[in-house]
Amino acid sequence: MIDQSTICAITTPAGNGAIAVIRLSGAEAFSITEKVFQSLKKKSLSEQKAYTLHFGNLVDGEEIVDEVVVALFKNPHSFTGEDVIEISCHGSLYIQQRILQLLIQNGARMAQPGEFTQRAFLNGKMDLSQAEAVADLIASHSASSHKVALNQMRGGFSSELIKLRTELLNFVSMIELELDFGEEEVEFADRSKLLELAGNIEGMIGKLADSFQLGNVIKNGIPTTIVGETNVGKSTLLNALLKEDKAIVSDIHGTTRDVIEDVINIDGLTFRFIDTAGIRETHDTIENLGIERTFKKMHQASIVLLLLDLTKANEDNLDTLENIRTKMEGQQLIIVCNKADKAKREDINHLIHEITLSEHEDLVLISAKNGQNIDQLSSLLVEAVNISKMNENDVIVTNARHYEALVHAREAINRTIGGLNTGISGDFIAQDIRECLHYLGEITGEISTDEVLGNIFKNFCIGK
Repeated sequence: MIDQSTICAITTPAGNGAIAVIRLSGAEAFSITEKVFQSLKKKSLSEQKAYTLHFGNLVDGEEIVDEVVVALFKNPHSFTGEDVIEISCHGSLYIQQRILQLLIQNGARMAQPGEFTQRAFLNGKMDLSQAEAVADLIASHSASSHKVALNQMRGGFSSELIKLRTELLNFVSMIELELDFGEEEVEFADRSKLLELAGNIEGMIGKLADSFQLGNVIKNGIPTTIVGETNVGKSTLLNALLKEDKAIVSDIHGTTRDVIEDVINIDGLTFRFIDTAGIRETHDTIENLGIERTFKKMHQASIVLLLLDLTKANEDNLDTLENIRTKMEGQQLIIVCNKADKAKREDINHLIHEITLSEHEDLVLISAKNGQNIDQLSSLLVEAVNISKMNENDVIVTNARHYEALVHAREAINRTIGGLNTGISGDFIAQDIRECLHYLGEITGEISTDEVLGNIFKNFCIGK
Protein backbone atom coordinates (compact mmCIF):
# COMPACT_ATOMS: atom_id res chain seq x y z
CA MET A 1 0.00 0.00 0.00
CA ILE A 2 3.01 2.34 0.48
CA ASP A 3 3.98 4.49 -2.49
CA GLN A 4 7.77 4.40 -2.76
CA SER A 5 8.11 7.74 -4.56
CA THR A 6 9.66 10.75 -2.85
CA ILE A 7 7.11 13.46 -2.12
CA CYS A 8 7.46 17.16 -1.41
CA ALA A 9 5.21 20.01 -0.28
CA ILE A 10 5.20 23.38 1.45
CA THR A 11 4.32 22.74 5.11
CA THR A 12 3.86 26.34 6.22
CA PRO A 13 0.68 28.38 5.55
CA ALA A 14 0.15 29.69 2.04
CA GLY A 15 1.27 33.23 1.30
CA ASN A 16 4.26 35.48 1.92
CA GLY A 17 6.02 35.32 5.25
CA ALA A 18 9.39 35.65 6.91
CA ILE A 19 10.15 31.93 6.64
CA ALA A 20 8.66 28.99 4.72
CA VAL A 21 9.40 25.28 5.16
CA ILE A 22 9.38 22.70 2.37
CA ARG A 23 9.38 19.03 3.32
CA LEU A 24 10.54 15.97 1.38
CA SER A 25 9.96 12.36 2.39
CA GLY A 26 11.09 9.16 0.69
CA ALA A 27 14.09 7.05 -0.21
CA GLU A 28 15.51 9.70 -2.56
CA ALA A 29 14.96 12.72 -0.29
CA PHE A 30 18.71 13.12 0.36
CA SER A 31 19.89 12.50 -3.20
CA ILE A 32 17.30 14.88 -4.71
CA THR A 33 18.17 17.64 -2.25
CA GLU A 34 21.90 17.25 -2.90
CA LYS A 35 21.32 18.02 -6.60
CA VAL A 36 20.10 21.52 -5.73
CA PHE A 37 21.80 22.27 -2.39
CA GLN A 38 25.35 23.54 -1.94
CA SER A 39 26.56 23.33 1.65
CA LEU A 40 28.90 26.16 2.61
CA LYS A 41 31.09 23.49 4.25
CA LYS A 42 31.07 21.40 1.03
CA LYS A 43 29.77 18.31 2.87
CA SER A 44 27.48 15.61 1.47
CA LEU A 45 24.12 15.53 3.25
CA SER A 46 23.88 11.74 3.18
CA GLU A 47 27.10 11.51 5.19
CA GLN A 48 25.88 13.83 7.95
CA LYS A 49 24.26 12.80 11.22
CA ALA A 50 20.50 12.84 11.64
CA TYR A 51 18.85 15.75 13.49
CA THR A 52 21.43 18.23 12.25
CA LEU A 53 21.03 21.58 10.46
CA HIS A 54 23.07 22.67 7.44
CA PHE A 55 23.32 26.17 5.99
CA GLY A 56 23.93 26.74 2.31
CA ASN A 57 22.57 27.84 -1.05
CA LEU A 58 19.67 26.39 -3.01
CA VAL A 59 20.77 26.58 -6.66
CA ASP A 60 19.46 26.05 -10.17
CA GLY A 61 22.62 25.33 -12.09
CA GLU A 62 24.83 28.36 -11.52
CA GLU A 63 22.00 30.53 -10.25
CA ILE A 64 21.49 30.93 -6.50
CA VAL A 65 17.77 30.76 -5.75
CA ASP A 66 17.97 31.35 -1.98
CA GLU A 67 20.03 30.90 1.16
CA VAL A 68 18.45 28.05 3.12
CA VAL A 69 18.80 25.85 6.19
CA VAL A 70 18.36 22.11 5.63
CA ALA A 71 17.26 19.80 8.50
CA LEU A 72 17.98 16.07 8.25
CA PHE A 73 15.86 13.20 9.62
CA LYS A 74 16.89 9.65 8.76
CA ASN A 75 14.63 6.58 8.66
CA PRO A 76 13.14 5.07 10.68
CA HIS A 77 13.42 7.88 13.23
CA SER A 78 11.35 10.52 11.46
CA PHE A 79 7.71 11.62 11.35
CA THR A 80 6.96 9.43 8.32
CA GLY A 81 9.41 6.64 9.12
CA GLU A 82 11.28 7.49 5.90
CA ASP A 83 14.21 9.75 5.11
CA VAL A 84 12.89 13.28 5.59
CA ILE A 85 14.42 16.66 4.73
CA GLU A 86 12.97 20.02 5.68
CA ILE A 87 14.21 23.09 3.81
CA SER A 88 13.73 26.43 5.56
CA CYS A 89 13.81 29.26 3.04
CA HIS A 90 12.70 32.87 2.85
CA GLY A 91 8.91 33.17 2.67
CA SER A 92 8.57 34.71 -0.78
CA LEU A 93 5.89 32.95 -2.83
CA TYR A 94 8.23 33.07 -5.82
CA ILE A 95 11.05 31.38 -3.85
CA GLN A 96 8.72 28.69 -2.48
CA GLN A 97 7.36 27.78 -5.91
CA ARG A 98 10.82 27.90 -7.50
CA ILE A 99 12.21 25.44 -4.94
CA LEU A 100 9.23 23.10 -5.41
CA GLN A 101 9.80 23.16 -9.18
CA LEU A 102 13.49 22.30 -8.72
CA LEU A 103 12.69 19.37 -6.43
CA ILE A 104 10.07 18.02 -8.86
CA GLN A 105 12.44 18.42 -11.82
CA ASN A 106 14.99 16.33 -9.96
CA GLY A 107 12.71 13.38 -9.16
CA ALA A 108 10.24 14.31 -6.41
CA ARG A 109 6.48 14.68 -6.84
CA MET A 110 3.92 16.88 -5.12
CA ALA A 111 2.40 15.33 -2.00
CA GLN A 112 -1.32 14.70 -1.80
CA PRO A 113 -3.37 16.09 1.13
CA GLY A 114 -2.33 14.32 4.32
CA GLU A 115 0.18 12.09 2.53
CA PHE A 116 3.00 12.67 5.04
CA THR A 117 0.72 11.62 7.91
CA GLN A 118 -0.63 8.73 5.86
CA ARG A 119 2.90 7.44 5.34
CA ALA A 120 3.51 7.74 9.08
CA PHE A 121 0.45 5.52 9.63
CA LEU A 122 1.39 3.01 6.92
CA ASN A 123 4.96 2.81 8.25
CA GLY A 124 3.73 2.06 11.78
CA LYS A 125 4.75 5.38 13.35
CA MET A 126 1.18 5.93 14.61
CA ASP A 127 -2.19 4.24 14.40
CA LEU A 128 -5.16 5.65 12.52
CA SER A 129 -6.75 7.32 15.54
CA GLN A 130 -3.47 9.13 16.26
CA ALA A 131 -3.20 10.19 12.61
CA GLU A 132 -6.69 11.67 12.73
CA ALA A 133 -5.73 13.49 15.94
CA VAL A 134 -2.99 15.29 13.98
CA ALA A 135 -5.67 16.97 11.87
CA ASP A 136 -7.71 17.76 14.99
CA LEU A 137 -4.66 19.31 16.65
CA ILE A 138 -4.02 21.54 13.64
CA ALA A 139 -7.69 22.60 13.61
CA SER A 140 -7.96 23.10 17.40
CA HIS A 141 -9.32 26.55 18.25
CA SER A 142 -9.51 26.41 22.03
CA ALA A 143 -7.51 25.13 25.00
CA SER A 144 -9.93 22.24 25.55
CA SER A 145 -9.93 21.03 21.92
CA HIS A 146 -6.12 21.34 21.86
CA LYS A 147 -5.84 19.30 25.07
CA VAL A 148 -8.09 16.51 23.81
CA ALA A 149 -6.39 16.29 20.40
CA LEU A 150 -2.89 16.28 21.93
CA ASN A 151 -3.84 13.51 24.36
CA GLN A 152 -5.21 11.42 21.49
CA MET A 153 -2.20 12.08 19.26
CA ARG A 154 0.09 10.91 22.05
CA GLY A 155 -1.79 7.63 22.19
CA GLY A 156 -4.24 8.14 25.07
CA PHE A 157 -7.16 6.74 23.09
CA SER A 158 -5.00 4.05 21.48
CA SER A 159 -3.81 2.75 24.85
CA GLU A 160 -7.42 2.32 25.97
CA LEU A 161 -8.21 0.39 22.79
CA ILE A 162 -5.15 -1.82 23.25
CA LYS A 163 -6.42 -2.77 26.72
CA LEU A 164 -9.83 -3.62 25.29
CA ARG A 165 -8.44 -5.69 22.42
CA THR A 166 -6.08 -7.59 24.74
CA GLU A 167 -8.94 -8.50 27.05
CA LEU A 168 -11.14 -9.54 24.12
CA LEU A 169 -8.40 -11.64 22.49
CA ASN A 170 -7.86 -13.51 25.75
CA PHE A 171 -11.60 -13.96 25.99
CA VAL A 172 -12.09 -15.32 22.47
CA SER A 173 -9.00 -17.57 22.64
CA MET A 174 -10.50 -19.43 25.62
CA ILE A 175 -13.83 -19.85 23.83
CA GLU A 176 -12.21 -21.07 20.61
CA LEU A 177 -9.98 -23.45 22.53
CA GLU A 178 -13.13 -25.08 23.85
CA LEU A 179 -14.47 -25.40 20.30
CA ASP A 180 -11.34 -27.32 19.28
CA PHE A 181 -12.19 -29.89 21.94
CA GLY A 182 -15.94 -29.70 21.43
CA GLU A 183 -16.49 -33.45 21.16
CA GLU A 184 -14.75 -34.04 24.48
CA GLU A 185 -16.94 -31.45 26.25
CA VAL A 186 -13.93 -29.78 27.85
CA GLU A 187 -14.54 -26.35 29.39
CA PHE A 188 -11.49 -24.10 29.59
CA ALA A 189 -13.28 -20.88 30.40
CA ASP A 190 -15.21 -20.25 33.59
CA ARG A 191 -18.49 -18.78 32.33
CA SER A 192 -18.99 -16.63 35.42
CA LYS A 193 -15.53 -15.09 35.01
CA LEU A 194 -16.15 -14.59 31.31
CA LEU A 195 -19.41 -12.86 32.10
CA GLU A 196 -17.65 -10.56 34.58
CA LEU A 197 -14.93 -9.83 32.03
CA ALA A 198 -17.48 -9.08 29.30
CA GLY A 199 -19.30 -6.73 31.67
CA ASN A 200 -16.07 -4.85 32.41
CA ILE A 201 -15.33 -4.54 28.69
CA GLU A 202 -18.85 -3.29 27.98
CA GLY A 203 -18.35 -0.67 30.69
CA MET A 204 -15.07 0.50 29.17
CA ILE A 205 -16.54 0.72 25.66
CA GLY A 206 -19.64 2.44 27.01
CA LYS A 207 -17.58 5.06 28.86
CA LEU A 208 -15.67 5.88 25.67
CA ALA A 209 -18.84 6.03 23.57
CA ASP A 210 -20.65 8.20 26.12
CA SER A 211 -17.75 10.68 26.15
CA PHE A 212 -18.52 11.59 22.53
CA GLN A 213 -21.29 13.98 23.54
CA LEU A 214 -18.77 16.08 25.47
CA GLY A 215 -16.01 15.50 22.92
CA ASN A 216 -18.17 16.68 20.04
CA VAL A 217 -18.97 20.02 21.66
CA ILE A 218 -15.34 20.51 22.70
CA LYS A 219 -14.21 19.94 19.13
CA ASN A 220 -16.93 21.86 17.30
CA GLY A 221 -18.04 24.40 19.91
CA ILE A 222 -20.98 24.37 22.30
CA PRO A 223 -24.18 25.44 20.50
CA THR A 224 -25.85 28.03 22.72
CA THR A 225 -29.18 29.55 21.71
CA ILE A 226 -30.44 32.90 23.02
CA VAL A 227 -34.26 32.89 23.14
CA GLY A 228 -36.96 35.15 24.53
CA GLU A 229 -39.76 37.48 23.57
CA THR A 230 -39.23 40.45 21.28
CA ASN A 231 -37.31 43.47 22.56
CA VAL A 232 -36.01 41.83 25.75
CA GLY A 233 -32.36 42.46 24.78
CA LYS A 234 -31.26 39.24 23.05
CA SER A 235 -29.21 41.04 20.40
CA THR A 236 -27.77 43.40 23.03
CA LEU A 237 -26.69 40.35 25.06
CA LEU A 238 -25.06 38.76 22.02
CA ASN A 239 -23.16 41.97 21.36
CA ALA A 240 -22.11 42.15 25.03
CA LEU A 241 -20.80 38.58 24.98
CA LEU A 242 -18.98 39.08 21.68
CA LYS A 243 -17.83 42.58 22.69
CA GLU A 244 -18.77 43.92 19.26
CA ASP A 245 -21.88 45.17 17.46
CA LYS A 246 -22.67 41.94 15.62
CA ALA A 247 -26.47 42.13 15.82
CA ILE A 248 -28.73 45.07 15.05
CA VAL A 249 -30.24 46.56 18.21
CA SER A 250 -33.52 48.49 18.03
CA ASP A 251 -36.54 49.36 20.14
CA ILE A 252 -38.74 48.14 17.29
CA HIS A 253 -40.30 44.74 18.04
CA GLY A 254 -39.30 41.93 15.66
CA THR A 255 -36.02 43.50 14.48
CA THR A 256 -34.26 40.13 14.43
CA ARG A 257 -36.09 37.93 11.92
CA ASP A 258 -33.42 35.33 11.22
CA VAL A 259 -30.79 33.58 13.32
CA ILE A 260 -27.41 35.30 13.81
CA GLU A 261 -24.44 33.13 14.78
CA ASP A 262 -20.93 33.83 16.06
CA VAL A 263 -18.33 32.16 18.24
CA ILE A 264 -16.47 33.22 21.37
CA ASN A 265 -13.84 31.54 23.50
CA ILE A 266 -14.56 31.52 27.24
CA ASP A 267 -11.97 29.96 29.58
CA GLY A 268 -10.64 27.68 26.82
CA LEU A 269 -14.07 26.61 25.58
CA THR A 270 -15.61 27.63 22.27
CA PHE A 271 -19.28 28.63 22.38
CA ARG A 272 -21.35 29.04 19.21
CA PHE A 273 -23.91 31.67 20.15
CA ILE A 274 -27.14 31.84 18.16
CA ASP A 275 -29.30 34.96 18.45
CA THR A 276 -32.85 34.11 17.39
CA ALA A 277 -36.02 35.90 16.41
CA GLY A 278 -38.17 37.09 19.31
CA ILE A 279 -41.11 34.89 20.27
CA ARG A 280 -44.52 36.57 20.01
CA GLU A 281 -47.88 36.28 18.30
CA THR A 282 -47.63 37.90 14.87
CA HIS A 283 -49.30 37.81 11.44
CA ASP A 284 -46.04 38.72 9.68
CA THR A 285 -45.17 35.70 7.49
CA ILE A 286 -41.43 36.38 7.46
CA GLU A 287 -41.29 36.96 11.23
CA ASN A 288 -43.20 33.69 11.80
CA LEU A 289 -40.57 31.85 9.75
CA GLY A 290 -37.92 33.35 12.03
CA ILE A 291 -39.82 32.20 15.12
CA GLU A 292 -40.04 28.65 13.69
CA ARG A 293 -36.26 28.72 13.25
CA THR A 294 -35.92 29.90 16.85
CA PHE A 295 -37.51 26.70 18.18
CA LYS A 296 -35.53 24.57 15.72
CA LYS A 297 -32.24 26.11 16.88
CA MET A 298 -33.30 25.73 20.50
CA HIS A 299 -33.77 21.99 20.03
CA GLN A 300 -30.32 21.73 18.40
CA ALA A 301 -28.57 23.61 21.22
CA SER A 302 -26.73 22.18 24.22
CA ILE A 303 -27.40 25.30 26.30
CA VAL A 304 -30.42 27.61 26.10
CA LEU A 305 -30.22 31.18 27.40
CA LEU A 306 -33.77 32.34 28.13
CA LEU A 307 -33.83 36.13 28.37
CA LEU A 308 -36.53 37.68 30.55
CA ASP A 309 -37.24 41.43 30.81
CA LEU A 310 -37.34 42.47 34.48
CA THR A 311 -39.25 45.65 33.57
CA LYS A 312 -42.20 43.57 32.35
CA ALA A 313 -44.93 42.05 34.51
CA ASN A 314 -43.78 39.02 36.49
CA GLU A 315 -46.78 37.02 35.26
CA ASP A 316 -45.68 37.52 31.64
CA ASN A 317 -42.13 36.39 32.45
CA LEU A 318 -43.38 33.31 34.29
CA ASP A 319 -45.64 32.41 31.37
CA THR A 320 -42.68 32.73 28.98
CA LEU A 321 -40.55 30.53 31.23
CA GLU A 322 -43.17 27.78 31.37
CA ASN A 323 -43.67 27.99 27.60
CA ILE A 324 -39.95 27.45 26.99
CA ARG A 325 -39.71 24.68 29.58
CA THR A 326 -42.41 22.70 27.76
CA LYS A 327 -40.32 22.83 24.59
CA MET A 328 -36.98 21.86 26.21
CA GLU A 329 -35.50 18.47 25.37
CA GLY A 330 -32.94 17.97 28.14
CA GLN A 331 -30.73 20.98 27.40
CA GLN A 332 -29.15 23.07 30.13
CA LEU A 333 -31.32 26.16 30.73
CA ILE A 334 -29.88 29.42 32.03
CA ILE A 335 -32.59 31.95 32.91
CA VAL A 336 -31.11 35.38 32.21
CA CYS A 337 -33.07 38.19 33.85
CA ASN A 338 -32.15 41.31 31.89
CA LYS A 339 -32.50 45.06 32.59
CA ALA A 340 -31.67 44.63 36.29
CA ASP A 341 -30.48 48.24 36.31
CA LYS A 342 -33.98 49.52 35.44
CA ALA A 343 -36.28 47.19 37.38
CA LYS A 344 -37.58 47.75 40.90
CA ARG A 345 -35.90 45.68 43.61
CA GLU A 346 -39.21 44.40 44.98
CA ASP A 347 -40.28 43.20 41.51
CA ILE A 348 -36.95 41.40 41.06
CA ASN A 349 -37.19 39.69 44.46
CA HIS A 350 -40.77 38.62 43.78
CA LEU A 351 -39.89 37.07 40.41
CA ILE A 352 -36.90 35.18 41.83
CA HIS A 353 -39.07 33.90 44.67
CA GLU A 354 -41.63 32.58 42.16
CA ILE A 355 -39.06 30.68 40.06
CA THR A 356 -38.13 27.21 41.29
CA LEU A 357 -35.01 25.95 39.55
CA SER A 358 -34.68 22.33 38.47
CA GLU A 359 -31.45 20.31 38.34
CA HIS A 360 -30.49 21.53 34.86
CA GLU A 361 -31.33 25.20 35.39
CA ASP A 362 -29.48 28.30 36.60
CA LEU A 363 -30.50 31.93 37.02
CA VAL A 364 -28.54 35.16 36.73
CA LEU A 365 -29.45 38.86 36.91
CA ILE A 366 -27.77 41.06 34.30
CA SER A 367 -27.91 44.31 32.40
CA ALA A 368 -26.83 43.52 28.85
CA LYS A 369 -26.73 47.21 27.98
CA ASN A 370 -24.16 48.23 30.61
CA GLY A 371 -22.42 44.85 30.99
CA GLN A 372 -23.57 44.14 34.55
CA ASN A 373 -22.89 40.50 35.61
CA ILE A 374 -21.85 39.38 32.10
CA ASP A 375 -18.80 37.75 33.73
CA GLN A 376 -21.13 35.81 36.07
CA LEU A 377 -23.12 34.61 33.05
CA SER A 378 -19.88 33.51 31.36
CA SER A 379 -18.98 31.47 34.46
CA LEU A 380 -22.38 29.75 34.40
CA LEU A 381 -21.85 28.86 30.73
CA VAL A 382 -18.52 27.20 31.51
CA GLU A 383 -20.00 25.33 34.49
CA ALA A 384 -22.89 24.09 32.30
CA VAL A 385 -20.45 22.18 30.08
CA ASN A 386 -19.02 20.27 33.07
CA ILE A 387 -15.54 20.43 31.57
CA SER A 388 -14.12 20.53 35.09
CA LYS A 389 -15.11 16.88 35.49
CA MET A 390 -12.63 15.93 32.78
CA ASN A 391 -9.39 14.79 34.41
CA GLU A 392 -6.00 15.48 32.85
CA ASN A 393 -5.67 11.98 31.38
CA ASP A 394 -9.32 11.27 30.58
CA VAL A 395 -9.88 9.90 27.09
CA ILE A 396 -12.56 11.90 25.27
CA VAL A 397 -13.87 10.67 21.92
CA THR A 398 -14.27 13.56 19.46
CA ASN A 399 -14.38 11.73 16.13
CA ALA A 400 -17.76 10.63 14.70
CA ARG A 401 -16.13 7.65 12.93
CA HIS A 402 -14.71 6.42 16.23
CA TYR A 403 -18.05 6.91 17.96
CA GLU A 404 -19.90 4.88 15.33
CA ALA A 405 -17.39 2.03 15.64
CA LEU A 406 -17.69 2.08 19.44
CA VAL A 407 -21.49 1.89 19.22
CA HIS A 408 -21.24 -1.21 17.01
CA ALA A 409 -18.59 -2.72 19.32
CA ARG A 410 -20.86 -2.10 22.29
CA GLU A 411 -23.76 -3.84 20.55
CA ALA A 412 -21.54 -6.85 19.83
CA ILE A 413 -20.28 -7.18 23.41
CA ASN A 414 -23.85 -6.83 24.71
CA ARG A 415 -24.84 -9.76 22.47
CA THR A 416 -21.93 -11.65 24.01
CA ILE A 417 -23.23 -10.94 27.50
CA GLY A 418 -26.71 -12.02 26.46
CA GLY A 419 -25.32 -15.23 24.99
CA LEU A 420 -23.40 -16.06 28.17
CA ASN A 421 -26.50 -15.45 30.27
CA THR A 422 -28.65 -17.72 28.10
CA GLY A 423 -25.98 -20.39 27.62
CA ILE A 424 -25.84 -20.36 23.82
CA SER A 425 -23.16 -22.23 21.89
CA GLY A 426 -19.55 -21.04 22.19
CA ASP A 427 -19.19 -20.57 18.42
CA PHE A 428 -21.92 -17.88 18.46
CA ILE A 429 -20.26 -16.16 21.42
CA ALA A 430 -16.91 -16.24 19.64
CA GLN A 431 -18.48 -14.68 16.54
CA ASP A 432 -19.84 -11.75 18.56
CA ILE A 433 -16.45 -11.21 20.19
CA ARG A 434 -14.74 -11.26 16.79
CA GLU A 435 -17.22 -8.67 15.58
CA CYS A 436 -16.41 -6.46 18.57
CA LEU A 437 -12.68 -6.84 17.80
CA HIS A 438 -13.37 -5.90 14.18
CA TYR A 439 -14.99 -2.59 15.07
CA LEU A 440 -12.25 -1.67 17.57
CA GLY A 441 -9.68 -2.52 14.89
CA GLU A 442 -11.40 -0.11 12.50
CA ILE A 443 -10.64 2.76 14.87
CA THR A 444 -6.90 2.12 15.06
CA GLY A 445 -6.56 1.08 11.41
CA GLU A 446 -5.68 -2.55 12.07
CA ILE A 447 -8.69 -3.18 9.84
CA SER A 448 -9.00 -0.61 7.05
CA THR A 449 -9.59 -0.18 3.34
CA ASP A 450 -8.20 2.16 0.73
CA GLU A 451 -11.59 3.87 0.61
CA VAL A 452 -11.58 4.55 4.37
CA LEU A 453 -8.01 5.84 4.28
CA GLY A 454 -8.79 8.02 1.27
CA ASN A 455 -11.79 9.61 3.00
CA ILE A 456 -9.75 10.34 6.12
CA PHE A 457 -6.59 11.81 4.61
CA LYS A 458 -8.26 13.83 1.85
CA ASN A 459 -9.44 16.25 4.54
CA PHE A 460 -5.88 17.00 5.68
CA CYS A 461 -3.97 20.02 4.42
CA ILE A 462 -1.22 19.48 1.85
CA GLY A 463 2.16 19.30 3.59
CA LYS A 464 0.92 17.40 6.64
